[in-house]
Formats: sequence, structure tokens, C-alpha cells
Amino acid sequence: MGTVTTSLRQEAQSIFTDLGYNVSGNGGEIHAQRKWRTVRVTPMSEPRDIPSSGDMHCFVTWEDRAGDIERHLTQEDPDYEWAIIGVRDGGEYTVAGRTA
Repeated sequence: MGTVTTSLRQEAQSIFTDLGYNVSGNGGEIHAQRKWRTVRVTPMSEPRDIPSSGDMHCFVTWEDRAGDIERHLTQEDPDYEWAIIGVRDGGEYTVAGRTA
């Protein structure tokens, strides 16, 4: 990863705001809500403990860490839909996910 001028939290907020979600939250987790859907958004630069329950989760990380996060989630096999957003320099991103 190159020089980073924004945090994962800022990137996550920006992405979900641009997608039309109302974004809120303090601390580490963000709640993104649009119509009937609420997504729990967790900025995560390294694999770590994940939420044990819920409906929809999105983990935001740097693009070069997305594979590690995906392997961690696959191994943990949570019982909810999840997605990973891998952020590149310049604010572009890719999305990978799995449905429960």
C-alpha cells in the first residue's frame, strides 16, 4: 500500500455516503442505512475478531489486505451475509462477498 492520506473509517463513510446510505456511528463500527437495509460496516486493516451475529456486514480494508480478510471470514464462516471492500489509493475500490 502506498502513502495513505485517509483512514479506513473515512473511506468507508465516503463509499457508503456516495452509494446513498445514511451513515452514522461512533467508535470503530459504522451503521449505513438505506430504505429497509442496515449494514454494519467495520473498517479492518488486519484480520481480527468479527461480529458473531447480525444480518449484513461489510468489512472495509486496503486492497492489498482484502485477501487476508476474506480468508479469515471464510474460515470463521459467520452466519450472515458479508462483503469486503478493498480500497485502493485514490478512493477506488473493489467488492467481494458471500451470502449466508
